[in-house]
Amino acid sequence: MSDTPAEQRPRPLAFLPRALFEPRHPARYVALAWACTFFPSLLLSAIASHLVPNSGPEFPEVNSGLLLFLLVVFAPVLETLIMGAVLLVLERFFGFLPAVLLSSAGWGLAHSLEAPAWGLVIWWPFLIFSIVFLIWRKRSLGAAFALPMLVHALQNLGPALLMVSGVNV
Repeated sequence: MSDTPAEQRPRPLAFLPRALFEPRHPARYVALAWACTFFPSLLLSAIASHLVPNSGPEFPEVNSGLLLFLLVVFAPVLETLIMGAVLLVLERFFGFLPAVLLSSAGWGLAHSLEAPAWGLVIWWPFLIFSIVFLIWRKRSLGAAFALPMLVHALQNLGPALLMVSGVNV
C-alpha cells in the first residue's frame, strides 16, 4: 500500500491539486480527477494533431452502441484491470512515483503502437489514472479499481459521443 499522503506527494507531481492525493469524497474526487485528465488531454491532442496531422487511431466500423460500449465500458474496465495489477507490482518494487511514471509511459507506448502520435496524448490520462489507483488503494482494492475505471470512462465519453455522432476526432 502506498504511503504517499498529500503532505508527502512527490515533488515532480506537486503541480497537481493536493486533493488528488487525498482519498476522500469519491464523487468530488472523480470530478477532480476527470478534470485533471480531460483538459490537459485536449491540449496535448491539439499539439499532437498540429505536429502530426491525421495520425489518430483507426477505430473499427461498428454500430454506434457497440462503439460506445467498447470505448466507455470495455476499454476502461480492461485497461484498469491490467494497469492496477501492474501498478501493484511496480509500487511494491519501485515506490509510488516510479510506479506512476512507468505505468503512464508504458500505456503511452502501448497506445503508440496503434498510432504514434496517440501515445503523446495517452500518457497523461494514464498518469492521472495511475495516481488515482494508488491513492485509493489506501482505502480499498475495490475503490482502487472502481475510481480509475470511472474516471477513464468519463475521459472516453466525450470523444466517443463525438465519434458516434459523426464528428471526426
